[in-house]
Amino acid sequence: MNQIPAEMQAIIAREPGDATVLTLAGRPVPAPGPGEVLLRVHSAGINRPDIMQRQGVSKPAPGVTDVLGLEACGEVAACGPGVPDALRGQRLMSLLAGGGYAPWCVARVDHSLTVPDALDDAQASALPEGLFTVWHNLFELGRLRMGETVLIHGGGGGIGTLAIQMAHAAGARVIATDGERDRLDALRELGADEVICFHDTDFVEACATFTQGRGVDVVLDIVGGDYVRRNLQALAFGGRHVSLSFLQGSAVTIELLTLMQKQLSLHSSTMRPQTDAEKARMAVALRRHVLPLVAAGRIRPRMAQSLPLVEAVRAHQLLESGKVFGKLVLKP
Repeated sequence: MNQIPAEMQAIIAREPGDATVLTLAGRPVPAPGPGEVLLRVHSAGINRPDIMQRQGVSKPAPGVTDVLGLEACGEVAACGPGVPDALRGQRLMSLLAGGGYAPWCVARVDHSLTVPDALDDAQASALPEGLFTVWHNLFELGRLRMGETVLIHGGGGGIGTLAIQMAHAAGARVIATDGERDRLDALRELGADEVICFHDTDFVEACATFTQGRGVDVVLDIVGGDYVRRNLQALAFGGRHVSLSFLQGSAVTIELLTLMQKQLSLHSSTMRPQTDAEKARMAVALRRHVLPLVAAGRIRPRMAQSLPLVEAVRAHQLLESGKVFGKLVLKP
């Protein structure tokens, strides 16, 4: 294994702004603390929370590096106190507090998953943030169960493509929306039972038709804005609405009478502010319920493109364009 250097070049945002504020900057190679490992990063996933950090909408917690990146796949190069040295040399895919856009990063062992042999480095780096997010929001907050119907907005995105597969593997019926007609067949191949192009089809009416007027049990929403009101119309009695993001705005108007008459519930979360203990708990559930499906090939990240770390600006611009089908990753 290569010697660990003292310094590295990593991607930071020099100030809040558009993608052009991203730049390479010198940073010390971090040392792993108790319960942590140092990863030699092979590939790092790109997520919308990275964009929010770059824009100044969200900030790392106190003490967390300003280097962007919330997920990575890498080889364990060093182990912190309390971590068995036998992990050295193993490949892990890790949910990070930050630091993935770099050749080296630290990761908590209890927030990391062993990479199945069937995954390459790029695929593995595209999974942690999505697996944790979908598991918590769709199955814990949304309580999606076998035989129920879920409406997943943004089906062609990194989260959407993963949510479709995980819901399908759980025995749910899946309705997915997307803005690009040429993606719809691919969404069916991922496991969607019904696909909707939201530019020319009213998803509320389509959901009613698909469910024979009953409505869907769960909505996984990334749009916000006026979609929330329409999502509530699409829900069945006792339905659950889960908000992941708000591309059309966080301020929404809802009719409380609809919630009351249909006994609907609203849920939302973001992964980054979750406590370390909560993330560790989710990792245990993922190892038990989801990782075997990944190893068996039933759940795979839909890969859009791998780019060199030095092209982080272009990667962010691509993600913000809305034209990316699947997941973008960076390779140091």
